[in-house]
Amino acid sequence: MKFLRQHIEQQLIGLTGLAIGGIDYESPAGDPGLFGPDSVCWRVHGDFPAMLCGGISALMLQMLHPLALSGVLDHSNFREDMIGRLRRTGQFIAGTTFAAESDARCLIDRVRNIHDQVNGIAPDGRPYAASDPVLLTWVHVAEVRSFLAGYLRYCNPTLSEAEQDCYYDEVARVAEALGATEVPRSRREVEDYLEGKRPELVFDDRAAEVLSLLMNAQAPSRLTQPLGRVMTQAGLQLLPDWARTMIGLSNTHWQRKAVERSVNTIAPVMRWSFRNGASHRAKRRMGVGS
Repeated sequence: MKFLRQHIEQQLIGLTGLAIGGIDYESPAGDPGLFGPDSVCWRVHGDFPAMLCGGISALMLQMLHPLALSGVLDHSNFREDMIGRLRRTGQFIAGTTFAAESDARCLIDRVRNIHDQVNGIAPDGRPYAASDPVLLTWVHVAEVRSFLAGYLRYCNPTLSEAEQDCYYDEVARVAEALGATEVPRSRREVEDYLEGKRPELVFDDRAAEVLSLLMNAQAPSRLTQPLGRVMTQAGLQLLPDWARTMIGLSNTHWQRKAVERSVNTIAPVMRWSFRNGASHRAKRRMGVGS
């Protein structure tokens, strides 16, 4: 049984930023990082199944903005190495949430430097820059809205509205450190923000390409291949109803329930096997229980 747990965990770690290395989450002892173990974001970002679903949802939602999409497709190897991009994003989220403060701030500085080099002209003729504060806010909101949606659906639906507001308030600090402005800090502000953004979003051929890449992505191993298919469907189910309609995804009650049953069958096994994730290591650094 121990061997089975370790084998599953090794495969799952291959999907995360831990596969990249470079961050020691277990030292220095007692360093709370940017948030600390009492924060809501430690709870939300600490559930691997929910975060995996949320990350897939976040990526698709972000790519509905033509300028965000151009920044990704024109300045990365996303098409050839989508798993690599998900790992790098995972490292940033895990590092800014769970790493010691110096490591978290190094990650923020590194991403800011990368953003400074990403600029160009979108197919519609508009200039874009990854360092644009308005665009940074869009990417952030699409991301954290999706993470919280995954946590509420697949981990803890009883998280109070006050705690949800606290989550948005906490993670806004990272967005602002990256250069985002006017970052929503509550459930109401996030929903109002997304509603206001809808006229800017499109599902064109390039966005359809991202959807196709997500739905046909090759997992790193045979074990994670069926897991990836289930989690992709679960992530797409987390999109706002208007976004699913825009993309052309069906949204029936029975389909949603079927996906939820699949996730709720797989997720306990993932949690049982996953004992050395970033959150577990950070808790050991802080001397708190898992």
